[in-house]
Amino acid sequence: MIPDPLLDALHRARHVVVFSGAGVSAESGIPTFRDSLTGLWERFDAASLATPEAFRADPALVWGWYEWRRMKVLQAQPNPAHMAIAELARHVPHLTLVTQNVDDLHERAGSTDVIHLHGSLHQPRCFNCGKSPDTSRTMPDEPEGGRRLEPPRCAACSGQLRPGVVWFGESLPTEALNTAFAAAQSCDLLISVGTSGMVYPAAEVPGLAWHAGAVVVHVNPQPQTDRSEREFALAGPAGEQLPLLIRQVFGQATPG
Repeated sequence: MIPDPLLDALHRARHVVVFSGAGVSAESGIPTFRDSLTGLWERFDAASLATPEAFRADPALVWGWYEWRRMKVLQAQPNPAHMAIAELARHVPHLTLVTQNVDDLHERAGSTDVIHLHGSLHQPRCFNCGKSPDTSRTMPDEPEGGRRLEPPRCAACSGQLRPGVVWFGESLPTEALNTAFAAAQSCDLLISVGTSGMVYPAAEVPGLAWHAGAVVVHVNPQPQTDRSEREFALAGPAGEQLPLLIRQVFGQATPG
């Protein structure tokens, strides 16, 4: 049962921020970093591959793993939560979508101008000069042996391309983070969906919104709230709770 004050707050909201995390992508079958690796990758720890040091030590291993991950993303499809967020943007005057996810499922569901705090699997850049290639990327070949794949070379400096994601020990992109913080501090309502709230500094986003006076709602199978005022929890999968929320506020089903 969705509380009436939340329904009313969303109905009246002029600026909504949606802050999404790995739980949204997990409902499309994309494993989170907390999940154990499977198949030929089960001997590896995901966190140990997601560092600049790992890339320096074995670029083919790291690039091969990220291309395997990217291939899984390309095979996945947006789920009802992705669709509901794109639909919500058509009902409110202004919506800002901030994601910690590195896939493109929000965009494929129809969302635009997505702020990617942790980068994207689909936008590699040079490990040396930082430039990104001006080419579209499609389905990769399965990395040889399911494991190693030599990275392409940069057209500008011949350095090796690296995955365009934020690795452990690296800073989040300043422009994206500042834009997310500014949106949180100016919105009427923030929906935090599929995120544990434990990865900083991104996890500051819901708190900034609440302290600025916004209504904050957490959507998770086991959501947690820290405050009794202007904070709500919707327990359940995002693919169920978000379409229900939109249907109850705007009287319209979201596309499946």
